[in-house]
Amino acid sequence: MSNYPNQNRPISMKFLPWLITLVLFTGCSGNHQKSDAYGNFEAIEVTISAEASGKILRLDAEAGQVFEAGAVVGQIDPTDLAFRSAQLLAQREAAASKIANIQAQIDVQVQQQQNLLADKARIEKLLQDGAATTKQLDDVNAGLNLMEKQILATKIQNNSVKKELAVYDRQIEQIEDNIRKCRVLNPIAGTILNKYAEAGEITAYGKALYNIANLSEMDLRVYVSGDQLPDVRLGDKVEILIDRDKKTNRSLEGTIGWISSNAEFTPKTIQTKEERVNLVYAVRIKVKNDGSLKIGMPGEVNFLPTSR
Repeated sequence: MSNYPNQNRPISMKFLPWLITLVLFTGCSGNHQKSDAYGNFEAIEVTISAEASGKILRLDAEAGQVFEAGAVVGQIDPTDLAFRSAQLLAQREAAASKIANIQAQIDVQVQQQQNLLADKARIEKLLQDGAATTKQLDDVNAGLNLMEKQILATKIQNNSVKKELAVYDRQIEQIEDNIRKCRVLNPIAGTILNKYAEAGEITAYGKALYNIANLSEMDLRVYVSGDQLPDVRLGDKVEILIDRDKKTNRSLEGTIGWISSNAEFTPKTIQTKEERVNLVYAVRIKVKNDGSLKIGMPGEVNFLPTSR
């Protein structure tokens, strides 16, 4: 009989609680699966550029502000254009005054033509009675031919002035359109991302003023391998994972909205060096933004069983 009564007790019993904890931890770690794809969130950014040249009187677009489509967010000085418009209106008015004078000339010439036609009818009747000569009839016909040419020339002059007025009208319309473009209109509903100009600066046509994006729906751009591609279809629902904290993720639902038709090398910012030599296909996944998604934020994708 041993002098040590606890000698026959199994040594493993002493460490049983630790072994159970180790097994559970190992089991949890072993069940962790990597996501099917990785990427970053993007948004369609629209850069708003000046459609006129001049001094910026105001530009209310500040980063973070939300604007509706069609909102007026700025004004470029239209003074020079207004002067040009006034000048064109005066020139058009002067040209239009010619129309009245020319029309009066045409009316007089038409009346003279009617008088000559009446003289011709009277002379033809007298000629039949022997009371007039052939020369008188020839003189009336010559006068009618001359009057007809004068009326035609005056009408051509009238048409020329009308075309001149049409040119002024088009120029005035263009100036008015340019004046309207001095107002900076926001084209889409969204959030201002960056502002590139300030009130008081001189801008030029085509110069960027700010950019904006609709952040209510974001795109998660990920890359899938060739063997994954057959199981990825447009319209499929997928699970999106974003970081909740340092240890846990939050799940969102996304919809596959675009699949690239061309393969490319994996971006080195997405995968490991060994995987960057592989050809992959870009995929964009539409995700409703509850306010937590930001441009450039990383995200992971798990393709649901229904899309495999």
